Formats: sequence, structure tokens, C-alpha cells
Amino acid sequence: MSNAHLHELFVDELRDILGAEKQLLKGLKKLTDGAVSEKLKHAFQTHYEQTEGQIDRLKQIFDSIGLTARGKKCKAMEGLLEEADEIMESFEGSPSSDAALIAAAQKVEHYEIASYGCLVTYAKLMGHNEAEELLTETLAEEKDTDGLLTEIATSEANVTA
Repeated sequence: MSNAHLHELFVDELRDILGAEKQLLKGLKKLTDGAVSEKLKHAFQTHYEQTEGQIDRLKQIFDSIGLTARGKKCKAMEGLLEEADEIMESFEGSPSSDAALIAAAQKVEHYEIASYGCLVTYAKLMGHNEAEELLTETLAEEKDTDGLLTEIATSEANVTA
């Protein structure tokens, strides 16, 4: 394979983001429970459902390149979720709790956007058209979620804080 090293990186990043998405499912339940605003709770619930779909897409991508879908522990996501837990504890009951949750969630979104952006580029370079299409769909969802969180922050959470 002429792109053997890039393929190896692609697979490693796919395993990392698959692990990250699975870890995020647990984190999104906590964020939903910690949110005060119904709009924010709904956004977290919606993203939970999207994340389940994104995991399914990642499994399709592994199939499309002839590999078994296997994630690995994502240390970055682990750290981001630990920070989200600390934020929830620190600001629980505070008028700024939703603003703090949004900040934590957007850090996660930005990590995911960076990861999926790289994966789209790798897939394109290697001619993995199905993977590129599926990854582009997920990247768009992550960007939409980030935009929604910004809208909730600017229209209510940051104002309340």
C-alpha cells in the first residue's frame, strides 16, 4: 500500500475517536443531569442520540476498510470528561452552572471537530470515499452541536450567569 503509514495513522485515529465517542455517551448523561435549562438538557439529549449514530457510522467505516471496529481508550476525552465532572461539582447550584457546562461541552466538541477534520482529510487522500462521506456527515453534526451550544450560551446561559 503506497499510503501505508497514513493508513496506519487513519486506523489509529479511528480507534481513538471510536473510544472517545463511547466514553462521551457516559459523559453526556452526566451533562444532561447537571443542566438546569430545558433547552440545554434537550441539546445534550439530542447529542447523545447523534453520538450513538456516529458510533454506528464508525463501525461502517471499519467495515468499509476491511477491519473490525475496535476502539481504544481516548486519553484526551478522558481528561475532558474529568474536567467536566470538576466543573459540574464546582458550579452546581450556581447561576453560572449551565454556562460552565457549555464551556466543558464545547471543549469536547472542539476536540471532536479536530479529530473528524483530520480523519476526513486522511480518507480523502487515500480514496476511502465511503469513509470520507460518513466522516464528513459526522463532522457536520459536531459543528452544528457546537453552534447550538454557542447559541444557548449567548441567548440564556451566559446572560443568567
